[in-house]
Amino acid sequence: MKIDWIDMRLIFFITLLFSAAVQAQKFTPLEIKNWQARANNVQIIRDTWGIPHIYGKTDADAVFGLLYAQCEDDFTRVERNYIIATGRLAEVEGEDFVFHDLRARMFMDSIQAIELYKTLPVWLKQVCSGFADGINYYLYKHPKVKPLLLKRFQPWMPLMFSEGSIGGDIESVSVHDLKQFYGRQPRYVRDRVERESEPEPKGSNGFAIAPHNSATGNSLLLINPHTSFYFRSEVHVSSEEGLNVYGAVTWGQFFIYQGFNEHCGWMHTTSYADVIDEYKETIVKKEGKNFYKYGSELKPLTTKKIKLFVAKGKTKSAKTFTIFKTIHGPVISGKENEWISIKMMQEPVKALTQSYQRTKTAGFEEFKNVMKLQANSSNNTVFADSKGNIAYWHGNYIPKRDTTFDWSKPVDGSNLATEYKGLHTLDEIVHLYNPATGWLQNCNSTPFTASAGSSPDPKDYPRYMAPDPENARGLHAVRVLKKETEFSLDKLIAAAYDPYLPGFQRLIPSLMSAYLDTSVDTLKTKLQQPMQVFKNWDYRYGANSIATTLAVFWASRLRDNMKTRIPEESDQLSIIDFMAQSTTSHEKLEALHQAVTQLEKDFGTWKLAWGDVNRFQRISGKITPEFDDSKLSVPVAFTSSFWGSLAAYGAKRYPNTKKMYGTVGNSFVAVVEFGDKIKAKSIVTGGSSSNPASEHFFDQGILYSLGKFKDVLFYKDDVLKSAERTYKPGE
Repeated sequence: MKIDWIDMRLIFFITLLFSAAVQAQKFTPLEIKNWQARANNVQIIRDTWGIPHIYGKTDADAVFGLLYAQCEDDFTRVERNYIIATGRLAEVEGEDFVFHDLRARMFMDSIQAIELYKTLPVWLKQVCSGFADGINYYLYKHPKVKPLLLKRFQPWMPLMFSEGSIGGDIESVSVHDLKQFYGRQPRYVRDRVERESEPEPKGSNGFAIAPHNSATGNSLLLINPHTSFYFRSEVHVSSEEGLNVYGAVTWGQFFIYQGFNEHCGWMHTTSYADVIDEYKETIVKKEGKNFYKYGSELKPLTTKKIKLFVAKGKTKSAKTFTIFKTIHGPVISGKENEWISIKMMQEPVKALTQSYQRTKTAGFEEFKNVMKLQANSSNNTVFADSKGNIAYWHGNYIPKRDTTFDWSKPVDGSNLATEYKGLHTLDEIVHLYNPATGWLQNCNSTPFTASAGSSPDPKDYPRYMAPDPENARGLHAVRVLKKETEFSLDKLIAAAYDPYLPGFQRLIPSLMSAYLDTSVDTLKTKLQQPMQVFKNWDYRYGANSIATTLAVFWASRLRDNMKTRIPEESDQLSIIDFMAQSTTSHEKLEALHQAVTQLEKDFGTWKLAWGDVNRFQRISGKITPEFDDSKLSVPVAFTSSFWGSLAAYGAKRYPNTKKMYGTVGNSFVAVVEFGDKIKAKSIVTGGSSSNPASEHFFDQGILYSLGKFKDVLFYKDDVLKSAERTYKPGE
């Protein structure tokens, strides 16, 4: 449904007042009676790990129970995700988040969501109502829980959060650019010295194994998202209408984002397929109004007023912005007579439908039919099913474009040839079905090495479909998948945690050469023992490995020292090669000397096992992590995925700590075998509850740190045998 931005101003303010009034209302007796009736149709079984298995009469009932259980485990994160999605973070966090809110509201607001909700098919309206009812019933039954902002949840809210990752595509829009353009503040250019020395690469790993490469003749799937810790929870949802799905759900959403049912499973990895485009708009002022060139025409810029509220102490102040829009999309930056607009997918109904319906698909053909909605704009998909099919799609929503333009840069908005020509069909995008190798993988890397010799050919596709570079994880994944022909669940876990670090295979030889070349005797003497450690290293991490500690501290220091020289927009392998090839022998050795000195200063010795410094700690359920060297933590063997660790662990030092603590990387991880019956194993960071007083706050912590998995309880008989608590919502 197309909504005119100008004509909606009055409705906006009316709805704003109505929304505020609704949020202030108490729950009515009729609402409570209806929720209690719905709760009677739901059973929640918590197993011995605290994982909720939700059983409902209808899908909507199951969703009701799912959201109730999510709120039990972490209402704070459920609420925060919708504060962000609805563009209201500044009402909680203050001035610093005004332009984050503006960005969210530029693309979707509550008025649009309400209007779109009215168009939903009955089944989806029912599911959305189950979502809102489940959270509201939780708030009714837990009056001591005080929401920061959202005292009542509405069934249209999921349309503002239909992506599995909070923010979705709009994260590509620079908050700093919006601040400069709409806030009339000086353009912010981040000094390269400000860059974090070793940011953890974003993304995930997905492996699919065909029957002829498995020990049992069944297909297998690795689900290995890399996210901020505690960003998703592990759940199982089932209904008498055919829903029966297990996996990772983003807090506040009612669909399993990465998971499996009895027939098939899917793993999403972040895609770098070009699906978002910027347009240079030529602005002409005429009679006091702004126009932009479009072919031979001058078109008036559409305007929209956005009113935001900002917390200042115990009060709130209002800020109103007038934003501009062209035929391509909102204006996000610009100067003088050249502004930049942005075009991206805006299909929340299709996106929500696709996100939910794929959880009920019964195999490859049904999954493909759901994929044909083409409303997943930010993900690749790794797939396996019980009939032995494995598949990979690089992206999903891919606009058709004129290949004579460079779509990696802003194109001329006045040139009609830059308009999209529809979407590429599912079979036109980069894909791979049942490769002869018997395996496929994606680690946020190029799809053209997804299955070694069976990979797609880049000559068959326009460049904008797959500009993704290779990375160290991709190289590593191919290496481990090529050497095994009888995969089992345990062997798949071993592959996912293979300790080889290909980044250091590129880096350490250059350091060895630098050491042999140096004529500085004092440096040579000081580094003799550390170099001997490297000489004997096999490039594999380990909790007891001194070489891993030296390598990470050295390479991080070298990268930090060289960050102002590393070419802009370098990909991961280019940075590693730059460090190896474009730094002097003295720079390499001086970085090692600095690393050794730092370890000696902080720990009294450089001979420090990796697990002694690389730690996993969970001492608070707060969203902002807290760490303390004096409190309990456990060693972690795996490293940052930047160096090629398939099991990603993004750790760094924090204020008042000397040890490194992880906050991003492996989160929910699962391996699944599809046969006559599902067999699966999983692990999650810490535990299922965010409450430090709960026994399930850290009961998986040591297993997580060791890469040890627990058995997944998928069938109800098994769930009942391991039931810790059985109840209905509200009990």
